[in-house]
Amino acid sequence: MNEPASREEKLELGVELLAHLEREELSLPAAIDRIETVTTSPALTREILDAAEKRGVIEREGARLRVRRGGTYVNYDTQVVRREGEFECRRCGTAVTTGHFVRLDAGELGPFGSSCIRKVTGRDDDSE
Repeated sequence: MNEPASREEKLELGVELLAHLEREELSLPAAIDRIETVTTSPALTREILDAAEKRGVIEREGARLRVRRGGTYVNYDTQVVRREGEFECRRCGTAVTTGHFVRLDAGELGPFGSSCIRKVTGRDDDSE
């Protein structure tokens, strides 16, 4: 898989992931849950949130984030790729035989299981 190698690539991927969320508003912990699919570094997580705010992708209000987007949801037909194999979900760590990968301009993110891909993109959300 094409994992982002550099700090800058991870930063760009994290900002783009936030820009593509299907939720207009989410809690800071829910946003961090998604960012942790890119990095578990607290410093880089802060940089991603700061960069997203500076670029107008999100607005922060206390422990809530408002996603400011122009209809840039992840398109499941063209941006989510399924691959068969032996994978570990990048979000929850579960072993999966069908990996779901999100293709963004900044790179590819995954693999995810079928329920985690929906949570990461904001299509389903029980992490509030």
